[in-house]
Amino acid sequence: MIDVHAITIGNFIIGGNNPLVLIAGPCVIETPEKTFAIAETLCSIARDAGMPLIFKASYDKANRTSLQAFRGPGIKIGLQVLASIKKQYAVPIISDVHCRTEIDAAAAVLDIIQIPALLCRQTDLIIAAARTGKPINVKKGQFLSPRDMYHAIEKVTSTGNHDVMITERGTTFGYGNLVVDMRSLVILREFGYPVIFDATHSVQLPGGMKAASGGERNFVPALARAAVAVGVDGIFMEVHNNPDTALCDGPNSVALSMLPELLHQLRYLSEPPRKNVD
Repeated sequence: MIDVHAITIGNFIIGGNNPLVLIAGPCVIETPEKTFAIAETLCSIARDAGMPLIFKASYDKANRTSLQAFRGPGIKIGLQVLASIKKQYAVPIISDVHCRTEIDAAAAVLDIIQIPALLCRQTDLIIAAARTGKPINVKKGQFLSPRDMYHAIEKVTSTGNHDVMITERGTTFGYGNLVVDMRSLVILREFGYPVIFDATHSVQLPGGMKAASGGERNFVPALARAAVAVGVDGIFMEVHNNPDTALCDGPNSVALSMLPELLHQLRYLSEPPRKNVD
């Protein structure tokens, strides 16, 4: 069995044979009111499921397909919203950074700094984020093999920061499609750091709606269950109270109403079977 580095986030631990962690939230902060409502419901669902939660929302989606795509409120207002959610619901926060100028402000609020998949080879960005001392979640680029992610890990650890996790989010398959190779999770685990499976971005159809990405959210539960069965330390999901009206990544987001049953299934799969005691 491979020893996996454990990362302490708030009052729980990711990796090191600790319980499965949920990273979830809306793709982007649409309005403070909507984001608070989603956070409140999500915290309640995770608590009932007995699953540690890290709340996720982006303050700026800087890598959208179209110039007209909704990007969010920006870093100043967005971080204020995330800081308020963190305080009110006592939940750790993760969000993505897109350039080095954002990192100091983001690190003052975030518990985990996320490097987007499309920026996972940006050396200066990764190193600057790692130098904050905050845990770093690097999402595997759709264009990379799992073994290529060793170099991203090396960039983080070169700063002396060993709190790094890797997120699998599917691999480009032709044009406008992604495929998940579950062998990737095994390969990523060999590096000895926590592995997260992004069950919602893995069902994206990039450019599937011409000026925006499409998605097939009906496949999220199956892929999430498969990843947990293979063995991961956390599941990443974008959720929304009404995905069909979401301003970003709605087609691949999970409805909050569907989450309790799915989390029950994932927790069951992640826990070792109990031995009967006579």
